[in-house]
Amino acid sequence: MSRQLITNEEFPQKPHNCPAVKVPGLVFCSGQVGKGEIKQATTTAITNLGKVLQLAGSSLEKVVKFNIYLADMNDFDVMNEAFIAALPPNPPARTCIQAGRLPGGPTSVVEIECIAQA
Repeated sequence: MSRQLITNEEFPQKPHNCPAVKVPGLVFCSGQVGKGEIKQATTTAITNLGKVLQLAGSSLEKVVKFNIYLADMNDFDVMNEAFIAALPPNPPARTCIQAGRLPGGPTSVVEIECIAQA
């Protein structure tokens, strides 16, 4: 099975992971972190996922599963509003949990990862 690492200058490979891995039929995107106010942070994370998916030849329309990690579950309603506004119609499956601590420091409020059709 072929395995393609998806990176570019804006989304470089790191020593511990890369922005996405493409295998036949699927793209697995690493989490994108949003910082600051939850509404803008959610929009930023989804926008960045969309950019990574485009690098892989996919799109937000082809996502089959999102995993969302919140620093504070009290942000759920506002995050959900921004999430719904950023997605195309017919949303995919989704999980949303509160994480103990997110990467990127204390201003990180949301991390979103996804799996999409290639």
